[in-house]
Parts: sequence; structure tokens; C-alpha cells
Amino acid sequence: MQNFLKKFPTQRERTTTVTRILTRTAFTKATSLNDNEFEYTVPFSSARLGHFTQPKPKLGNFLKQDQSLLKILQKNIPKQHYQTVEDDLLRFSERIASEIDDLGFQCEKEKPYVQTFDAWGNRIDQLVTCQAWKKMHNISAEEGLISLGYENPKEEWRRLHQMSKLYIFASSSGLYSCPLAMTDGAATIIRRIENPTSQLLKAFENLTSRNPEEFWTSGQWMTEKKGGSDVASGTETEAVKQDDGSYRLHGYKWFSSATDSDMAFTLARVVDKQNNVIEGTKGLSLFYLETKKNDGSLNNIQIIKLKDKLGTRQLPTAELLLDGTSAVRISDLGKGVAGISSMLTLTRIHNAVAACSSMRKLLMLSKDYSLKREAFGNRLYNYPLHVQTLARLETEVRAATLFVFQAVLLLSKQESGKATEDELHLLRLLTPLIKLYTGKQAMSVSSEGLESFGGQGYIEETGLPNFLRDAQVLTIWEGTTNILSLDVLRCISKSNGQALISLKNDVDNKLSSTPPELSKEAEKLQMALKSVLQFVTKNQGNLDVLSFAARDLSYSLSRIYMGTLMIEHTASCGLSPVDIYACKRWCEQQLSAVSNQDQYNKQSSDMNKELVYG
Repeated sequence: MQNFLKKFPTQRERTTTVTRILTRTAFTKATSLNDNEFEYTVPFSSARLGHFTQPKPKLGNFLKQDQSLLKILQKNIPKQHYQTVEDDLLRFSERIASEIDDLGFQCEKEKPYVQTFDAWGNRIDQLVTCQAWKKMHNISAEEGLISLGYENPKEEWRRLHQMSKLYIFASSSGLYSCPLAMTDGAATIIRRIENPTSQLLKAFENLTSRNPEEFWTSGQWMTEKKGGSDVASGTETEAVKQDDGSYRLHGYKWFSSATDSDMAFTLARVVDKQNNVIEGTKGLSLFYLETKKNDGSLNNIQIIKLKDKLGTRQLPTAELLLDGTSAVRISDLGKGVAGISSMLTLTRIHNAVAACSSMRKLLMLSKDYSLKREAFGNRLYNYPLHVQTLARLETEVRAATLFVFQAVLLLSKQESGKATEDELHLLRLLTPLIKLYTGKQAMSVSSEGLESFGGQGYIEETGLPNFLRDAQVLTIWEGTTNILSLDVLRCISKSNGQALISLKNDVDNKLSSTPPELSKEAEKLQMALKSVLQFVTKNQGNLDVLSFAARDLSYSLSRIYMGTLMIEHTASCGLSPVDIYACKRWCEQQLSAVSNQDQYNKQSSDMNKELVYG
């Protein structure tokens, strides 16, 4: 032993070595020194942390791994244009995996902040965003994420190309998809204005530019302190007309996302010569403003604070004081809500696209992880229970994707002037439905998806918790589930029921070519729709009952129509066994939730109140 220790000159090295001289009976993992002595290699000493590391899930090519989207594109894009579109989306998917996804994670780590004053005490309200966020701005322009929706306006498939690209982008964008949603809506507002001014035409060019130096984003400033959805009573901002015809806005915008935008549309009440304003919806007008003056300073806007949010932390969302902000009225007096409605349609569709994108990306990562993660002696993909869970998520994502892109196709037809009356009614009905239902799906899929990673799904460094935090906004922004359900009722009421008739006609048409393998599922969908229509007809004069049932009604219409789209998609795409199986799984659930009349009567309402507040 003494001869062996002479090889180590310091006491510390001797002590360390002595602890590793062990007898044969104590350990078997050792190296023989002589007949009675062994040197043991310790795997957990100092910086040695063991030999195992878990390979992380890898994001692959988005388009290649989404057969539903590929089939939608193949079915709806003309053959002479299809290859160009597919090549663009494949290339962009590779850019997402190799570059953009990392930038999105960087946006999460380097959150925006406001520098209120400079070193000399001057108020500057400078919003500071990270380089990755600025890079997202440039990528959005370069890739034509907005301009694609406005090039070749007569082509029905252009929105399909644009929204497919946004679908691939959204979940890796570090929430830059949010300002893009409002930018798209703003461009649509300007495009629909008859005889727009040169100022508005210039804004449209910037909003739809592919040049990063010229590309603008837009805000949508509606929410004030009293709330967001009830703009009729919640809007307190006032507009004072100036001698040159412009206006000065005075108000407090409580929740202005994309605070770094170049322009915004907002609602305000015009002050008349007697210093009065008109309350309610009739008093609201729509205004256009640019956020900065020519010298680069803010347009009489103060950033009071950035919101500290549950999720979407990458996105700068602020409370803003409008203190004489220069603006231009672009709607007729009192027609502001109607003027901004087209923007709301676009942003709701964008919201649903983002929900599908988030679900698809998380499922892609979970599937890749199941091929790498070993537990109890086997890879996760070899356990039927684990695969069953992922299969259920896959069914949800497929149905959601078909649902959302059906609305996108209808939007394209509307904008190209080729939509029938039935299709216009259907688009109006589907817009709140896709937003409310996919938002709920995203919450559920995100929670289940994180669970599929075990403990790693709960660790911030993996980036996985972002999915759940960011999904919650999808059910809130642009209208909560209940608000959108009431919007579904408004759509039915304003159309005198024609919206439901249009939906029924479309369901009948799509199910008319149902293959024998899915005849039972088609019959179940038809019976469910019949039940829903009977419920609405029976209560068409009873607004209390219909309002009470609005949420269940919206869920029912969504599930029935999604199942219909799945069957039509399967029948038109070769009747693959996997597609047939997905249809069957979807139709196993309760499709109609409004069959029980008693759950919406006065007694139920009273008991609900007693249950909650009693």
C-alpha cells in the first residue's frame, strides 16, 4: 500500500485514492491492483454526474409530419400552382426547425421591458425588445406572411397558402404571430375602404410589404379599463376634432398587445360642439393612428406599464395613456364597430390557426420523445397505453386542422367574390366556432401533451411549459368561450336561422358520398344535427333558454361539423385505414350536448346560482 501511495505526492490525492482502494467483497466494479486491493471508478464523484443523458425531442419538418395539411393542400390548390406552394412550405418548415424555433425560445428568455426615463430625466417610454423579436419582424416580411394574403386577390387558394405558412410559423414564432394577426386584420380594413387617402394607401403598402425595412405591424386597441368584449359601455376614449379635420384622442387603453407596432386601429367617441358624447355602440367610431411622430417620438402616447401575464410573455402588452394622440377617423360617425368587424374576423381565424399550430408542434415533439425515451426496459412507443394517449391527441389535432382550414377556404372564396350565400352564412357561423373550440382543445392537448414528457414537461428549461401557459390566452383573447357562444347565437338570429340551414345543407352535401365503412358514423352525425336543430327550433322565441344553452350549442355544432369534415376528408383522400380509424374515434364522443331541455330551465338556473353562491 505504501509503495502505491508514493505515486501521489499530495495529501488530498492520497486521501482520494485511499477512499477508492476497496476490497473485492465490497464492490465488483473495480480494477485489480494486487491480490487484495482494487481501484474503484466512482461515477458520482466531483463533476462526474453519471453516464446517462436523455436525448431531447427534436422538431422535424412541420409539413412532412402533417399529412392532414398536405392532403388539404393537394385537394384545394390548382395543379399548376401546387408544386410551387409545397416547395415553399417545405423550405420554410426546414427554416423553422433549423433557425426560427431557436429564435422563438430566445424571445421567451429575453422578455421585453420599458425604459421610462433616460439618464437625464427625460421621459422617453422606450420599449426594448430582444434581437430575436426584431429578427421575427424581418422573417415575417421576407417570407410574405402577410403579403401572401393580398397578392393575386382573385385566386381562391392564396389564403390557404398564407395560413398554411402561418400555421407552420405560429408555434415557433415567440408569439410574433399575434402582431401578425392584427396586421392582417388592419390590411383588410384598409383594403375595404372606398377611396382611401394617400396616408392609408401608404400604410397598406407597408403592412403588406416583403421588405423588412418597410414592413409595418399594427395594433388593435379596443380593451379599456371596464373590459374588452363589452365595447359599447366599456369604451371611454374621446376624440376631439381639430381644424384640419384630424382628431386628438384622450383615453386609457388597458390591454394593447403588440405595443411596438407602427400603427393601430382603435375605437373612440367623438365629442360634439356642446362637449357631449353619445353612449353605447352608436357613439363609437373607428380611428387610424400612427404610433410615432416623424421625429421618432411617441404620438402623445405614454406607456404606463407592461402587463405581467401568465403566458405570452414574449409579447409586449401594455397599458397606454392617449394624451392628445393624433388620429384620423376612417368610419362614418357611430359606425366604428361595423368598421372593425372585418379585423375581428381575421384575428379570430388567426387565433384558431395558432391553436392548431401549438397542438401540432407539441404532438410532434411528444411523438419524437416517445421514440427516444426508455422506461421499465422499453421505449415509450412500445407501450399501448402511451400510444393510445397520443392517438387521442392526434385525433383532436386532425379534426381541429380540418375545421380551421375549412374556414380559411371560405374566407378565400369571400375575398375573391366567389362565395355563395350559403358559404357566406357558413363563414360567419364558423368564425366564432373555430376560435372557441380550438382554444379549448389547445388547453386540453397542451396539458396532456406536457404529461407525456413526465417530469420534463414541468421544467422551464425544456421550453415545454410555454405551451400550456401560452395556450390559455387562446380561450380569452378576441372573446372568451361564453362571449363567442353568444356571438354564435347572434349570427343565427341575424340571419333568421339561415346560418344553421347553410350548415345543414353543407353537412348533407358532404355526407352524401360517405363510404360504407363510415355509414354508422355519418348516421350518428346526422341524428345529432337533427337533435340540435330541433332544440333551436323549439326554443327560437325563448332567448333566455338559447342564451343559457349557447355554450353547449356551440360545442355541439363544432363537434358535428368537425366529424363531417373528417368523413369527407377521408372519402376524398383514398379511404386510408388510419383516416377511417380517426373518424370512428371522433364520432364515439357525445356529439350533441343540448338534448336535455330541463338543464336550461328557470329551475336549473336558480339551482346553479344556489350551488355556486349559496
